[in-house]
Amino acid sequence: MQTSAEPKILAVDSSSMTGSVALCHGETLIAESILNVRCTHSEKLLGQIDLLLTEAGWQLQDLDLLVAITGPGSFTGLRIGIATIKGLAQALDKPVVGVSSLQMLAMNLPLSPVPICVFMDARKKEVYSQLFEWTSKGPIPLADAQVLAPDRLLQQLKGAVALVGDGVPLYKPLIGEILADKALLPIAAAHQPRVSQAAWLGWQAYGAGDLTTAADLLPIYIRPSDAELSKKNKTTVLSTKQRWM
Repeated sequence: MQTSAEPKILAVDSSSMTGSVALCHGETLIAESILNVRCTHSEKLLGQIDLLLTEAGWQLQDLDLLVAITGPGSFTGLRIGIATIKGLAQALDKPVVGVSSLQMLAMNLPLSPVPICVFMDARKKEVYSQLFEWTSKGPIPLADAQVLAPDRLLQQLKGAVALVGDGVPLYKPLIGEILADKALLPIAAAHQPRVSQAAWLGWQAYGAGDLTTAADLLPIYIRPSDAELSKKNKTTVLSTKQRWM
């Protein structure tokens, strides 16, 4: 596939309550919309895309690359964003890049001299987390993503670490209790996910030829959904009953 050095990129994030859309020309941000409001992404996402394209003077056909956040995050939100990008990619016959929500958040702490711990609220008194190291190519994972109770996660951390994500203000007293002065905490604005950061990661992948197709773009949940857990529990109960019949 022939690629442009300065592709026109559309990036979409609906993995959390914050919904964001960005247009980039190569690594240059052209426009970005961030809505941190209580509404369903299906109500706002297409409108955000249309608004930014209009303001930038771009047409859908002008796009060279589509970027979607693949998770972890809200199961429903992820499905909405990924379905939107898959539909556009199929209609436009454009390549796709999937970006981790955790890596996107790690982009908010550029040039960090210590490991970056993404600390994202996963509800159910758990956090999604992953350790990254900042390099010339952006944040590189040091470990696999995981979902844990916040105290268990914090007890795993050794040495100075910078924490970022909406779980930081939520569990700030606990962070101070367990990590004390080993925890480096940025200002509140740094915990806001911005899909323009994912667009930059997508641009890097595009230049390296690390692309995928709409059909292969899938969500990464890390933990099973409530429906899957319910099905598993029902199966376990049935299996137990069968053993005693």
